[in-house]
Formats: sequence, structure tokens, C-alpha cells
Amino acid sequence: MPEIGETLREARMRRRIDMTEVETATKIRAKYLRALENEEWDLLPGPTFVKTFLRTYADYLELDSRLLVEEYRQRYERPSTQDLTPFAASRGRRGRRRRVAALGPVLVMGAGVVLLLAIFYVLGRFGDGDDGGEPNQVQETPPQATAEPRERSDRFDRGEQPERRPRRVNLRLVASGDVYVCLIDARGRQVIDEETLTAGTRTRVFRSQSFRANFGNSGVRMLVGDRSYRVADSSDPIGYAITPGRAPRRLSAAARPDCSS
Repeated sequence: MPEIGETLREARMRRRIDMTEVETATKIRAKYLRALENEEWDLLPGPTFVKTFLRTYADYLELDSRLLVEEYRQRYERPSTQDLTPFAASRGRRGRRRRVAALGPVLVMGAGVVLLLAIFYVLGRFGDGDDGGEPNQVQETPPQATAEPRERSDRFDRGEQPERRPRRVNLRLVASGDVYVCLIDARGRQVIDEETLTAGTRTRVFRSQSFRANFGNSGVRMLVGDRSYRVADSSDPIGYAITPGRAPRRLSAAARPDCSS
């Protein structure tokens, strides 16, 4: 089978399409398109974007994008870290768990002894005196100690409710241009799996305890509850963590989610 880059280049030249035309049509920067044709994978943001850009470019040239992406996976993708984990390491972890389980009864007995000693101490400290004198008097609580409970009680009497941070996130994405999106919820489900949203697209409302998002560029807004947040200006991939009651937090390149697996 011909090389991936050679297949792309020959298809473009056969149709007499200039690189600037491809950049305008696919929204992929020219330097990334040239990297695909030259198979310079290190110049691309990462395996996720290599496959996304390759699929988009191949579809534009009316090639079999699935065949090219599968060819890239077989030739250049490395196995995941989980696949490389030695058997001995997992066996060592099981051994450590067995040792911890064996220590369980000992820890419970030790906690019981400490609890008994604490009870004896309290009884001896606050019991009646040995000299037959007057029993210990209850010490009057100073006014300062009750100031905070009284203030809290007054607040509830006025009908005020304490502020509670929401436990779930309601998230909707609105695309202002063509943008690649990978969105993963708190359970690790890929609720948006390597899709390219076109300008004007509004997704449905996603609900989860948290989200991690990976955007191909800044052409999207995040509607979190009743607030709208713009993605920082960037022509390169950018990631965010979205949690309840907080503004989205930008992620490092290593922490961005990957929907390719």
C-alpha cells in the first residue's frame, strides 16, 4: 500500500488543489497539512489530532478516511501504558493488599484499647472528688462561646438559607466556528467523541459531576449553568476542566482528555 502522505499529496495534485484552498475548506492550518503529507507526525499536536486531521483531509479529497486512519494506527501508534504493565507489578500490588487485609484485626484491637483508655480518663477527670467534697460544678459558658450559634440561629429565624455549592454541572457547547471537540464526563464516558462542530451548532445540555474537554481551537463557548465562558484565543488544541460552582479551569497539554482510545 502507498505511504499515507504520498496518497494525500497525489490526490491533491491530481485534483490541482492548492494548499491554501485545503486550509480554507478544512480549517486545518497549512503547516499541519504539510506535516500530514510529509508524515512528520512529531510536528502535529498529538495522536488524537493526527487522526482527526487525517480523517478530515481524506474526506475533503474524497479518499477512504477510515482506511488511512487504520493504516496510521497500525504503523505509528504505540500500545497504551496499561498494555505494557508487567505481570509481576500487578502481582506485587495484590500481595500488598493481602498484607493490609491481614493487619485489619490488629488495627481494630488497637483502636479498642485506645477508646477504653480515653473513657477511663474522662471518668477520672470529670467524676466526683475522692475527698468527699462538693461535686464538680458546671462551668458557665462565656458569652463568646455561644456567639456563633446564636448568630446562626438568628439567620435561620429570618428565613435565610445557607449557600450550597451545586453538586452537578449543566454544560452546553455553542460553536462559533468549525471546532474539534472531545468531551468526557465524571464517569469517563465520551459524551462527545471526536466530533467537529460547525459554526452555529448548539449541543444538548450535558449533566455530570464534572467534565473534561479538549477543543481543537477557540471557536466555541461553554454555557455552564446560567453563565457563559469563552475559550481562550488559540489556534492550537486547548483543554478545560469544568466542575460545579467554579469557572472552567484550563488544563495542561498532558492533562487534556483523549477520545481516540
